[in-house]
Amino acid sequence: MNRAELADFLRRGRARLAPSDLGLPPGARRRTPGLRREEVAQLAALSVDYYTRLEQSRGPRPSRQTLTALTRALRLTDDERDHLFHLAGEEPPRRETASAHVAPGLLLILDRLHDTPAQVVTDCGEVLAQNAMARALTLDVMARRRPERNLSRLYFLDPDVRGLFPEEDRPDHARAHVANLRAVAAARPDDPEPAALVAELRAGSAEFARLWDAHEVSLRHKATKRFQHPVVGLLDLDCEVLLSHAHHQLLIIHTARPGTDSYERLRLLRVVGLQDFTTSGAGAGAAGTEGG
Repeated sequence: MNRAELADFLRRGRARLAPSDLGLPPGARRRTPGLRREEVAQLAALSVDYYTRLEQSRGPRPSRQTLTALTRALRLTDDERDHLFHLAGEEPPRRETASAHVAPGLLLILDRLHDTPAQVVTDCGEVLAQNAMARALTLDVMARRRPERNLSRLYFLDPDVRGLFPEEDRPDHARAHVANLRAVAAARPDDPEPAALVAELRAGSAEFARLWDAHEVSLRHKATKRFQHPVVGLLDLDCEVLLSHAHHQLLIIHTARPGTDSYERLRLLRVVGLQDFTTSGAGAGAAGTEGG
């Protein structure tokens, strides 16, 4: 591990980013360009003290999960990510299987969606990145361990997640999850990830097993969804899906039609979401990232 080079690379990566690039409020007057250390720590779900020690060449060797989190927080390209891993004494992820590294183009769009819930997921349903509005609308999936970030796994195995949707809509959501997973598993028969997820859900959910045996097939696409939010109430939102074929990743965006009650509730949710993002402690998420 090259601590000095790693520290310099992190400092330079932080200096080239502006808060507006990532949808963060500008805050007080800044003495130096770029993000503050606490902002990078929060984006990576690390404690400020831990990140500061990395920049001061006195931190412990970061885990692969931490390096991946820093890659996302600093919006690194594939080449920059590989360099970061090498400086930390780690072998970079293989590019042909590195689906957990968010496509730079999708991250660029996500950074600019300040008032709209948006998240990047793999075609298999693993959440890779969320903006503050997505966390406010549903839940902070990125704070969980990596195996628990899959949308289908959450829907079928976590009862709290079902409470995000009106009861009468839940059968349709269940069918959509199963149909998408079946299409992905058929398209990638040699990939162990979809097969393992199917086996886990068939064993853990009788509903999933029943729907899987029905053999419906459908990829994620544009739809209208209703969310039952505990603070702002019921929201009718249009769901748009942008696909990155090269990375097997999707950018999912939820919008409300102007002039509707849902539009006003989404505006209120933006206030709630930004307050939560700016007041939450960065250290609380560090354990989740390290174990992800």
